[in-house]
Amino acid sequence: MYQSLKAVLMKAYGRGAVNVGDEGGFAPPLRKTKDALEAIRRSIKSAGYSQSDVRMGIDAASSTFYDGRNGVYRLDGKKLDSGRLEDFYASLRDEYGLLTIEDPFEEGSFNHFASITHRLGRSTKIIGDDIYVTNVPLIRKGIRLKATNAVLIKLNQIGSVTETVRAIDECARARWEAVVSHRSGETEDPFIAHLATAYGVSFIKAGAPARGERVAKYNELLRIGEELGARAKFAGKRFRR
Repeated sequence: MYQSLKAVLMKAYGRGAVNVGDEGGFAPPLRKTKDALEAIRRSIKSAGYSQSDVRMGIDAASSTFYDGRNGVYRLDGKKLDSGRLEDFYASLRDEYGLLTIEDPFEEGSFNHFASITHRLGRSTKIIGDDIYVTNVPLIRKGIRLKATNAVLIKLNQIGSVTETVRAIDECARARWEAVVSHRSGETEDPFIAHLATAYGVSFIKAGAPARGERVAKYNELLRIGEELGARAKFAGKRFRR
């Protein structure tokens, strides 16, 4: 997949399109959101897979394009209120079969998160990152308001293993998904691979396999899988929640 996407981007945008950012992801000169999803869809097909084999998701990081002064989101050359932005995400979900949508609204918008979760949450995981920052009181608020159905868990965001485990346990009690995640500035320490396995989470977010600090997590998961043997479980196509 990685090499396939690299080839697709180089063909469309030139060699500069495969320069990588902090998390190992490519940084091509895309103009619109759909350009990225179309490139990934082409690369899935080029690699010999179908969209049922490889499911897509997005980290919208909506706080980065939210205009707080005017209360609108500036996206793809348009100014969208929360309702129109929700409609946009719904159209992306339908067109590209998105399995996950992370941070669809700016970090304080609990009610808007709840709206999209009510609308799309049966087939799509609405993941909260900036809205919760791995903080148990904020996660509890989200549970009370039914703001999301999944939480991004970042160990060094909250500060200790104990607090991280409390956040994961809070998600488990609510029957929400906990998504164990890396950070933008990473090391080659593979601990989060063990954390994700130990707590049986369905997702891990470790970045694109472009550099050692990202690959280290995936390699560790492979080692863990080899050690567990038949006891290892991978959701794969079976994941439909």
